[in-house]
Amino acid sequence: MQVFIHWADRTVLALGWVARASVLALVLLVAANVLLRYVFSWSPVGLQEVEWHLISPIALLGMAYALHHRADVRVDFLYDRFTPRTRAMVDVAGGLMTVGVGVFIAWLAVPYVIQSYEIGEGSPDPGGLPWRFALKAIIPLGFSLLAVQGLSDTLRALSRLLTAHQSGNAAASPTHGAA
Repeated sequence: MQVFIHWADRTVLALGWVARASVLALVLLVAANVLLRYVFSWSPVGLQEVEWHLISPIALLGMAYALHHRADVRVDFLYDRFTPRTRAMVDVAGGLMTVGVGVFIAWLAVPYVIQSYEIGEGSPDPGGLPWRFALKAIIPLGFSLLAVQGLSDTLRALSRLLTAHQSGNAAASPTHGAA
């Protein structure tokens, strides 16, 4: 279980850095496009499309990264009042729901990507980018990554739940510690 959690953490963090690098690339590209448009009166369609394409990894890879860092939205004023055992149970339920949503949307997106690949979909704009399927492939990748993070969170919560259960049984046992 710990091996999977470690692998999931490393994978989510690595792809999270791709999302973070995409943010930097987007900022630099927007600045370059503004400079090209207003200083040189040149506005290449392909560079404008790259701006839109960079939003996909930011959002789709960034959601698992944000969840890993607990930057998601949660009703903390209630959660903080729960016992550690109740928190772990809430985390197990939340993790399982995250896995379900991630797997379901990734599964739905795969035929969408395959169809795009099979028809050789590209930009409809003159001078636009080819290989639209590569951009669309980030959808199942991002939601699969979200499912991996959800499974990692579920396993962590189960570990906490089992640890709390075992320490609760050991404390309740009258022979605990006697040799």
